[in-house]
Amino acid sequence: MTRRGYLEYTDGGARVFLRVTPNASKNEITGEWRGEETPSGANIRLAVKVTAPPDKGKANAAIVKLLAKHFGVSKSSVTITAGETSRLKTAEIKGAKLSVHHAAGSNPK
Repeated sequence: MTRRGYLEYTDGGARVFLRVTPNASKNEITGEWRGEETPSGANIRLAVKVTAPPDKGKANAAIVKLLAKHFGVSKSSVTITAGETSRLKTAEIKGAKLSVHHAAGSNPK
């Protein structure tokens, strides 16, 4: 596995590290978010805003839909694997050929 910023490439796709803002004015990926450094290195995440509230999984569902559209995969290929109730989340994207260029703001389609 190779991690580059907020993407960690896996055999089956990629793991994306997210910083989420719920209750935003629109659904969008806004670029990189840099948190405090950790003992393991820089804390770089993909900044995501969704209009849904953090209530009963609504924000997580909006994140899955936004990431699927952005990376050109089905919603069933995207799973929130860590941080279900936190702003800092990890998502797995199966079968995606991803690059940092794709994640930074241009849709690969």
